[in-house]
Amino acid sequence: MKKAILTIAIAVMGFTAVFAQDTTRKARREMPKLTAEQRAEKATAGMEKRLGLTADQKTKVYQIELDRAKKMDAMRTGNPADMKAKRGEMKASMDKTKADLDNILTPEQKTKMEALRSEAKEKMKDRKPGMGRGKKDKEPVVSNPPTQG
Repeated sequence: MKKAILTIAIAVMGFTAVFAQDTTRKARREMPKLTAEQRAEKATAGMEKRLGLTADQKTKVYQIELDRAKKMDAMRTGNPADMKAKRGEMKASMDKTKADLDNILTPEQKTKMEALRSEAKEKMKDRKPGMGRGKKDKEPVVSNPPTQG
């Protein structure tokens, strides 16, 4: 009798643990692999929508974005160990793209673009800890700190 009650209790605990898992979490969505041309077109369309680009500006922005996307693809392919060395090169490429875009935009569009950039930076700061790159602000927690004596 005791064995039967013990078996039933273990089964109930097991089923409780299985059904207690959170099933409402969204599954991670697979992002489609876009080509450099598709990424440039998407970036240009987004800028056109947000900044109200003219037709001439749109073609220039597309070329700048296409060049940037191709450079980034070339930098990303290769040895993953070289990524630290390539970071400076990537940063320089991004700064050049930003300067080229600023040369094309009107002063009103530039101010709107800066507002969008700062808004994006703020969103990145609000992300979950550990999701982004950066320095950790907190010291690691030590459960048993050494005593001085």
